[in-house]
Amino acid sequence: MPERRPTIRERKLAAELRRLRERSTLRLDQVIAELQGRGRGRWSSPKLSRIETAAQGIKTTDVNQLCDVYDVTPERREALLALTRSARQRGWWDAYADTIHTDYTAYIELEAEARSLRCYNALMVNGLLQTEEYAHEIIRVGLMQFAPLSEVDRRVEVRQTRQGLLDARETEPLRVWSIIDEAALRRTIGGPAVMARQCDHLLKLAERPNVMLQVLPFAAGAHPALTGAFVHMEFPERHMPDIVYLDGLTSALYVEDDAQVHTYSLAFNQLAMTALGVEDSLDMISALAGQHRDRHIGANEH
Repeated sequence: MPERRPTIRERKLAAELRRLRERSTLRLDQVIAELQGRGRGRWSSPKLSRIETAAQGIKTTDVNQLCDVYDVTPERREALLALTRSARQRGWWDAYADTIHTDYTAYIELEAEARSLRCYNALMVNGLLQTEEYAHEIIRVGLMQFAPLSEVDRRVEVRQTRQGLLDARETEPLRVWSIIDEAALRRTIGGPAVMARQCDHLLKLAERPNVMLQVLPFAAGAHPALTGAFVHMEFPERHMPDIVYLDGLTSALYVEDDAQVHTYSLAFNQLAMTALGVEDSLDMISALAGQHRDRHIGANEH
């Protein structure tokens, strides 16, 4: 059975409940004793511990009982109950459950709640920054002809829908700082014309205040991320810790240990200092767009 991965809302709820207990100065066993003394359901210290770490879901009845123990105000109680009811709320991505892997679904949900992404991509452009035709070619080849084109199209739809995060949301659009290896911009995916349009698309995206692009040139030599691409996700809530996402051919890895996440943060900072500055990066992308376009024209002339 795959490991249960809590949603962002479940993580928020768990953190809030733990904070309330800590403010009450009650230990786990003291909370359980209080609940049992009031005859409130089947409680145990392991259960409460799992709830506070989002390893177990929680019902509104349980939240109400904890609010009684913690002497929560009516307004705060209602906010917690609303969060509980929405904790397992379905997202647009659930409509594609028959097409995308659960690891990818978890990533999309995290990405939708993130405040900012710091991405390093070694061999291809980040999915949020891809054109439709570039994404189609990557997904088609990635499936290695194991799936019909209709499935490829649905996966492209998912990627295109994700890109809506770059536009205005209720608060602010997702901020993306993407460091792209020169190899990803030179690799001809889908042909020179596709690559030219992909580079043009990057230049257009870079005009947005919430998108920053840098290119890590071949001349940079060795760097801390030679092992591969990663995404460092930051969230608006201070009690929601950063997460690093590592994508693989058949599965994904989520790095949540604070020390390890910090190592990736330092690696990204080093990449940012090693990469070309923003203006020089855009100049290189523009030059590469021209090179791809010339190759396309040259190929058609022969």
